[in-house]
This record gives sequence, structure tokens and C-alpha cells, in this order.
Amino acid sequence: MAKENIRDAVVAETSELTQIAFQAKTFWNYPNTYIEKWTEELTISSQYIQDNFVRCKTINDIIVGFYSLVYVPENRTSGTINIEKGIWLDHMFIAPKFHGNGIGRAFFVDIQSQLNRFTAEKILKIFVDPNAIGFYQKMGAQFIRNSDSSIPGRSIPIYSYDVQTNENYKN
Repeated sequence: MAKENIRDAVVAETSELTQIAFQAKTFWNYPNTYIEKWTEELTISSQYIQDNFVRCKTINDIIVGFYSLVYVPENRTSGTINIEKGIWLDHMFIAPKFHGNGIGRAFFVDIQSQLNRFTAEKILKIFVDPNAIGFYQKMGAQFIRNSDSSIPGRSIPIYSYDVQTNENYKN
């Protein structure tokens, strides 16, 4: 029987987390120009782990996915992208060979139990990859609006997830 765990990521795991992020993004056959543009945001640094809330899923001590939550203390802009104050699901990546095994759902259960560690806020905001819209809708996230992307001329949806009204995903 496999030993499974969701736990805090540690600085020594930056390379594994970065590899999973790139594998998960390239799984969707994005053009290389997109992947190159996303290099900085897909690279998980030691500083990123120290500054943010990063959790990973392991199976038999092998990392198979991770998510991160970021607190944005005030509204800000990055180029033409407006980022509202609040808690954001900054990353959720699962190694492609583990897609469809309930890891994303397990992450949502974990997010609900962990959110209290650093905020009383119960609304999670998410920039959703268009390929993952169905997953986030299934989890109970609601569409808010479209936003500019870091790729010029491309937009992506922003969803919100209310932890209190989605009690059905708790243990």
C-alpha cells in the first residue's frame, strides 16, 4: 500500500517543485514561446518557499504535486494585470502521470484545513489556466471575470472559491 502525505514543502525541494510545474504546463502543449515567458513564474525558488505557503503531496516519499497560497496585502497591478487584495492560489501543479487520481481534490480539502494558519479570510482567488476550468468548477469555484495574461493578447479567467460555502469538500 502506498504511503501518501500532504505536507509543507521545504527549501531543498525547489528543483522537484519546479520540474513538476514545467511538466504540468507543457502537458497542455503550449507553444515554447509561452513556456519561455512563464519561466520565472514556474520556477520555485528557495525564497518563494520561505515567503509563501507551499504544500506538496508525496506518494512513497516522492513529490507528485504541490500548491501554494500567497497573501496579497493590497490591490496591485503587474503590467496590465490587476491583482486584488486577498488570498490567491498561486500554483497548483500535479505531475501529469498522476492526473485524475484525486490529488487536486485532496489539495482543496487541505487548503480548507490550512487556510486558518495565516488568515481569517475565507475567499480564495484563482487565476485559472483555461485547461483547468472544469476542475475548478467541479470543486465549487465561481467565475469572477477575465483578466489579461502575462502573454500579450491572451486572457485568462479569475475564479473565487468560498471555503465556508464549500463544506462538502472537507474531510
